[in-house]
Amino acid sequence: MAHFIRLRATKAAAVAVASGGTYAFLRDPSVSANDRGGGGPALESFRSKIGDPYTVVPQRAVQESALIGASPANPLDILVVGGGATGCGVALDAATRGLRVGLVEREDFSSGTSSRSTKLLHGGVRYLEKAVFNFDYGQLKLVFHALEERKQVIENAPHLCHALPCMTPCFEWFEVVYFWMGLKLYDLVAGPRLLHLSRYYSAQESVELFPTLARKGRDKTLKGTVVYYDGQMNDSRLNVGLACTAALAGAAVLNHAEVISFLKDEGSERITGARVRDNLTGKEFDTYAKVVVNAAGPFCDSLRKMANNDAKPMICPSSGVHIVLPDYYSPEGMGLIVPKTKDGRVVFMLPWLGRTVAGTTDSNTNITMLPEPHEDEIQFILDAICDYLNVKVRRVDVLSAWSGIRPLATDPRAKNTESISRDHVVYEDYPGLVTITGGKWTTYRSMAEDAVDAAIKSGKLSPGNKCLTYNLRLVGGEGWDPASFTVLAQQYVRMKKTYGGKVVPGVMDTAAAKHLSHAYGTLAERVAAIAQNENLGKRLAHGYPFLEAEVAYCARHEYCESAIDFIARRSRLAFLDTDAAGRALPRIIQILAVEHKWDKSRQKQEVQMAIQFLETFKSSKNAQFHDGKHK
Repeated sequence: MAHFIRLRATKAAAVAVASGGTYAFLRDPSVSANDRGGGGPALESFRSKIGDPYTVVPQRAVQESALIGASPANPLDILVVGGGATGCGVALDAATRGLRVGLVEREDFSSGTSSRSTKLLHGGVRYLEKAVFNFDYGQLKLVFHALEERKQVIENAPHLCHALPCMTPCFEWFEVVYFWMGLKLYDLVAGPRLLHLSRYYSAQESVELFPTLARKGRDKTLKGTVVYYDGQMNDSRLNVGLACTAALAGAAVLNHAEVISFLKDEGSERITGARVRDNLTGKEFDTYAKVVVNAAGPFCDSLRKMANNDAKPMICPSSGVHIVLPDYYSPEGMGLIVPKTKDGRVVFMLPWLGRTVAGTTDSNTNITMLPEPHEDEIQFILDAICDYLNVKVRRVDVLSAWSGIRPLATDPRAKNTESISRDHVVYEDYPGLVTITGGKWTTYRSMAEDAVDAAIKSGKLSPGNKCLTYNLRLVGGEGWDPASFTVLAQQYVRMKKTYGGKVVPGVMDTAAAKHLSHAYGTLAERVAAIAQNENLGKRLAHGYPFLEAEVAYCARHEYCESAIDFIARRSRLAFLDTDAAGRALPRIIQILAVEHKWDKSRQKQEVQMAIQFLETFKSSKNAQFHDGKHK
């Protein structure tokens, strides 16, 4: 019988429990497999390769050829299935250990849960509260570990991540004391990984910092707020950055490539590879590997069943709905988090990419490719934030609403999704197939490290060096500075083609320059050069900084293979403003058609698929609501 062990933060950095060829790794957050050291010549070699300003990722056709070339006589060391944060993290970790790695993703990098997150990098204030009140040392060490990883994610992708102050309103003096003490403990647990110290603000100071905050809520007067810091990220761009960094490190990464069956050794029944279908061309091919890592998120059970039809489900899917509101709902640079609403759930409002994201729900759901938010979930979020704001909360203000499926690993003792632990699990219940699931965005790097450790053990692999990802910056991060955007503003112009065909120069304004710098890091100048030299300097949508040049750049250098890839994952237009994304579609498809040489039939297909995709984002204009109270 296979062991199923949740990753508890107990003492042992890599303790393997073997039973019937199955492994579970127990992690000690205070000790790392790479000892958090320098990494030596191997690390420097990868840093120079990834940080080279002239470096380009291999073309998609080259990556596919590398996978096809993995034969029974010359297999990959590891084949990763799933291109989310964890899967791409595994590919990067394994490639930088000197292993031969391939990755296939059915849709696009970050097309699932990884692009539909809360956008927070956090240690888990709620988990700390549970640790204290339940005297749970395991939970406490998980918070320690998450806070360490939070700091590293921000340092390894500084252009895509930053510290965000979050305000907790207090309507009773007891709450002031309780939250102040709790958040000071959070600071203490963070230790040297602290972003900034938490502090108390009076009611007057709080309203100055957060003008839309209600002075009266729940029939009580605001006594003040406690502000603490967590991290915030652009999740799908971070995920795409991971995929591109893995490709630069030598991994053969391929999006829109689906595993349709596993290849097995006839004698031992061990999995030796996979039959893959390129969903763009319909072409099928076999690729062989010593170990397959299942990092398919909510879909990992379907892969396990592909290997063994009797596999018992591991995933308890939970739906997390978020809505996007105009920027005036929250000030730039300050979030609002209510730890306990009337029904005991957490609700938040966070500034994100010039808009306000609010959420979230946590309810059982079914696993689908395109989850949609229910109207009652959207109304729940509007209801919850309404109590804490002095601005009228209206359903018509919802610019976009989406649902993401959290792949929670089931605990048979849990009664609801709130009490299921978010620990990650590494599990090999079939020879040659290592499954990694659970966890959260913040800890993707250490999850990947554990998965690669398990794969090395399973396949008896010989890595060239230890894990290097702790101190490895992602593509665009090396040498980036918050003031980098000034170079773009001063040295580039946006050449725009008018409807009459005339080319006119436009200023590279601060908003566009900042956006490019934060989205592409040190590679932003490449995008700016396309805007200037190829007359692709126009904005794609009114009121948003996304440029035509980005479509061409992403098609050439970020494996952007469809209109949906661009509006949802390369830019975030679908998430920020569904209707604006719809209006930008014709021009996006026009540019992609030139880059990928699409015929009229493919362009028409792209329009239909993108419109269908956008309909799952319940903005006020494409949602059916007639009797909601937020008119």
